[in-house]
Amino acid sequence: MTPESILEYPWSAPPAGGQTLQVAPGVHWVRMPLPFALDHINLWLLEDEMAGEPAWTLIDSGIGDDVTRGLWERVLAERVAGCPVARLIVTHHHPDHAGLASWLIERTGAQLWMPQAEYFAAHAMRDGSSGFGFDRVVAMFERNGLAGEKLTLMQQRRSNYRNRVPAFPSDYRRLMEGDGQQIGGREWKVVMGYGHAPEHAALYCEELGVLISGDMVLPRISTNVSVWANEPEGNPLALFLDSLSRYAGLPATTLTLPSHGLPFRGLRERIAQLKEHHRLRLDELHEACETPKAAADVLDTLFRRKLDTHQLFFAMGEAMAHLHLLEREGRLARSVGGDGVVRYIRA
Repeated sequence: MTPESILEYPWSAPPAGGQTLQVAPGVHWVRMPLPFALDHINLWLLEDEMAGEPAWTLIDSGIGDDVTRGLWERVLAERVAGCPVARLIVTHHHPDHAGLASWLIERTGAQLWMPQAEYFAAHAMRDGSSGFGFDRVVAMFERNGLAGEKLTLMQQRRSNYRNRVPAFPSDYRRLMEGDGQQIGGREWKVVMGYGHAPEHAALYCEELGVLISGDMVLPRISTNVSVWANEPEGNPLALFLDSLSRYAGLPATTLTLPSHGLPFRGLRERIAQLKEHHRLRLDELHEACETPKAAADVLDTLFRRKLDTHQLFFAMGEAMAHLHLLEREGRLARSVGGDGVVRYIRA
């Protein structure tokens, strides 16, 4: 069953670039373009107040390019319309969410709020430090079987994080699990999620019945869940699947506002679909490992389409995440061959 057949989409189309659409009392939807296959991101403006006067809170910033800056200028002129911006909440450090954080703060005087792990990850990614250097990524992929033309293409690719996040603030205020943020006289509770990013903040308002899910729950695709070079033995898929259960307890009528795709109702159904999707992929990988397989060997099992270099980067991390979970569950055994490549076989 497809997401379209089981989910309810209250809006059939997004707002045009630079325009906003109200989706709940005090909650406005903005869509910004992205320069890759996942060609858009949804951002959210919440009506707020400062010292008893109207103000705004912004959720995520978009990527750090001139097109997005130009669209933000229109939003600030026409929707924000001279009101102060109290805060910018960044759900996680990925460039489509954090890219213009510094520019928006300088432009509006807003305070930056985000989870601590995400704040430090943004700086580490920009600096290529703390294990985030791209050479370490390539070396990890080579240890997991990437070779030949694909390895050459990956070696030629460099991190573009700094281009897409041209600056990042030097101070912030920390978001933590369970925090209650008072925004516009309503409480928004922070619900942390893991696996897609180190410490992804979703926001839930019980009064409105609205979940700003970020990348944790998307209506049509499953968010990327990858092993990263700074945690090469990580088990992010287990963390992600466990995080999904946190959202499953929210009311069935919850309006979910994702970072990609259309707002929808049917959160519990979508979580069940996502869990089933990963269960099927895990079972397929288990079957494929009748003989020893490296992560690079199972890309065709997980991804039934031609991958460009950008997609190959995420596909390798995701293949590793699935293999790591199967190993932790005892369904696969791991070995390192004389060539130094990590391979897995059915236990």
